[in-house]
Amino acid sequence: MATTVGSGKYTYEMHEDWAKVPEGWNVPAAAVAGDSQDRVYCFNRDPDHPVVVFDREGNYLSSWGGGLIKFAHAILVDKEDNVWLVDTHHGQVMKFTSDGKPLMTIGTKGYRSDTGVDPSDYGSDAYKSVTHGGEPFNLPAGIALNSSGDVFISDGYANCRVHRFSPDGKLIRSWGEPGGGPGQFHLPHGVWIDSRGRVLVADRENDRVQAFTQDGEFITQWETKLIGAAVFWVDDEDTVYVAEHNGGYVSILDLDGERLARWGDDSHKSCHGIWVDSHKDIYVVQPGGWTPRSRRVVKFKRKG
Repeated sequence: MATTVGSGKYTYEMHEDWAKVPEGWNVPAAAVAGDSQDRVYCFNRDPDHPVVVFDREGNYLSSWGGGLIKFAHAILVDKEDNVWLVDTHHGQVMKFTSDGKPLMTIGTKGYRSDTGVDPSDYGSDAYKSVTHGGEPFNLPAGIALNSSGDVFISDGYANCRVHRFSPDGKLIRSWGEPGGGPGQFHLPHGVWIDSRGRVLVADRENDRVQAFTQDGEFITQWETKLIGAAVFWVDDEDTVYVAEHNGGYVSILDLDGERLARWGDDSHKSCHGIWVDSHKDIYVVQPGGWTPRSRRVVKFKRKG
């Protein structure tokens, strides 16, 4: 019997083994997204099959990207069903067609900007050594697009900035410095452009979400504490879904940051990706999976 989570309107059945992974494959998930047909794209740290595509019932459809990715981190599917991937260790953001044909790359492979971090440090705690903001990139983390196609990259693991690029990949501006004050970051991880035109940034190690104009001016900070806010998905009803990496929770909020529902516990620490399909079912990257000490994509099917 499926486990029930959430509350009220936001009640779901948890399905841990919904995805039918080809036998013998190792698919340690890093991120998840979906397209206009509700196909589910699992971005994972298997170098041979970094992008694995399922239908919403979990049937395997295809895979692509072998040999291209060093360290899978974030994925976004845009309104044309192009797929954007963030490779943290290569320091690149790449745009592909839905079947894996390359379209554009932002960033120089292997380049790391000066932020005070030892260039040999690829650890998840590298953000603690950041002394100043740097240019793109130093272990980037997340991606968002605005309605005009501008690209926003949260550059967090060894930097403390958000960078805005034009649709053709030219840098427009950057903002952020290390710290806990307004406009400062400790590991800016996920990023989203909401229906109000604000840039929402998951300031992960400050346990908060900050909102900015698209020019980088601080607007507000959500008062609701989110334990390691990692990534967002916002649906067409302006409902915000947040994976809380350091707490093991999924939170559902409104655009003012008021919590509507929440579930999870310490056993799910390291939640790292989230996406919602057209049926309002949620797909979360969380611990447990096809190999020990890995993550998988878990489906939460909405009830009612």
